[in-house]
Amino acid sequence: MCGRTACTLAADEVSRASQYRDRGGQRRQPRWKDGDSVKYQPSYNKSPQSLSPVLLSQRHFVKNAPVDECVLAVMRWGLVPAWFKENDPNKMQYSTNNCRSESLLEKKSYKDPLLKGQRCVILADGFYEWRRQEKDKQPFFIYFPQTQGPVHVKTEDQDEGTPCKEDLQTCSSEEGSVDQKEEDKGDHEWRGWRLLTIAGLFDCWTPPSGGDPLYTYTVITMDASPNLQGIHDRMPAILDGEEEVRRWLDFGEVKSLDALKLLQSKNTLTFHPVSSFVNNSRNNSPECLQPVDLQAKEPKPSASSKMMMGWLKSSTHPKRKEPDTGEVKQEGHTRETRPEKQMKTAGPLQQWLQGANKKPRTN
Repeated sequence: MCGRTACTLAADEVSRASQYRDRGGQRRQPRWKDGDSVKYQPSYNKSPQSLSPVLLSQRHFVKNAPVDECVLAVMRWGLVPAWFKENDPNKMQYSTNNCRSESLLEKKSYKDPLLKGQRCVILADGFYEWRRQEKDKQPFFIYFPQTQGPVHVKTEDQDEGTPCKEDLQTCSSEEGSVDQKEEDKGDHEWRGWRLLTIAGLFDCWTPPSGGDPLYTYTVITMDASPNLQGIHDRMPAILDGEEEVRRWLDFGEVKSLDALKLLQSKNTLTFHPVSSFVNNSRNNSPECLQPVDLQAKEPKPSASSKMMMGWLKSSTHPKRKEPDTGEVKQEGHTRETRPEKQMKTAGPLQQWLQGANKKPRTN
């Protein structure tokens, strides 16, 4: 099951990284829903009840907007049904963080949003999953294979990213930084991290006593793909490629039952082990994503993970917006999130995510 994700891009980067194609095949860059770019906070360790970026049809907010026009919004993880009668959403007696694809039509909490076309795509760098062992659990970070060049380019044979024949770090330094490439191409092509696109459902709940509406979502899960079954038997439903994302979000052209056919188990993801530092949801630093050595018990690194490490060892990557590690406000409450453990030295992943020797990027 999916219980932890990471999304470390700044708000403007999320917008450029989630470009999509409309019905006519035109590439478009989604805008943030009014005020939501400020609400969004990057994080290395997002848990249920936190706020995450989602992509959905603008028609859900503007009645006369084209159905195939998309917008970015911030929603809380853990679906609160529109019919929930308590004034405090935290009083729900059951978990709605995940919903099984096999039973979407059996439970009212999920059937109603599905039939209303309330489909969304949760955006993340990747998600964490824990493999059960004899005495403990080993966490892994799972994500799309990363390739050199525009992320929307996809070939039929692409399982693992093989960016170039030369040494990956050499490629990065010789071809110029990601920032330089983006400046050359403008907003037309995103050449940074390829975000994971996860199928989900959302709902809008308003307190019976009155107040602001609350938008929440649930992650759809399914049987794990063959290459992930050694970690866990379930995984989030992944939409691979712009066409699958378009069809999932276009509830005007693609009806609910047809949309469910998009949810297939495919070997499209790669992964690497991380430390137990991520186990504590209050820990929010690059160490959560740092690859660890399991003493040669794991298979040899894939081409994609080699590319990642090539990026991580370079200091020419875009500066990520610093995550909020202070106070997190949720539903009128304030919660302190002080990491229990700090990194003593800046590892290669930290250098990549934080953009060593570069000024912070602003929205």
